[in-house]
Amino acid sequence: MSTPVTKLDERFSDPAAVAVGWPQTREVLENAELFWVATVRTDGRPHITPVVAVWVDGAVCFTTGEGEQKFVNLQSNSHVVLTTGCNRWDHGIDVVVEGDAVKVTDKDALTRIAQAFTKRWDGRWQFNVGDGCFQQSAGQAFVYSVSPSKVFAHAKGDPFGATTHKF
Repeated sequence: MSTPVTKLDERFSDPAAVAVGWPQTREVLENAELFWVATVRTDGRPHITPVVAVWVDGAVCFTTGEGEQKFVNLQSNSHVVLTTGCNRWDHGIDVVVEGDAVKVTDKDALTRIAQAFTKRWDGRWQFNVGDGCFQQSAGQAFVYSVSPSKVFAHAKGDPFGATTHKF
């Protein structure tokens, strides 16, 4: 993964704010317990749903079943936005990731992602790799990877700051 160009957006930041560095932003992505993924239906309406995801190989990776709305949406439009952070307005960092969701079918990549889920969640999320997806007792789970094209980091509190990381 390349190092992004990082810039504080002074239009949306307190005068004393400084840009949130990429290492701090990446740490939020690595430690997030929940993301919200926004996809677009074929009629243009947005769809947002929570997902458990992991940061692997410079990308946010999540799963979906074939019957889920996000899976259907991704068949015709790969553009997504993923958000994470904390549910407070006065401290912490909220992160927004823009990019394209790419279906992962490579066995080695799926194995790395499955291992990341197991490690990140202390064994609570375990997947078996097979036939270009995850296999589990409930059926197949398809894996998508989102390499960021742009990431926003919103520092909240004193001072408030809006940072953009462009890749």
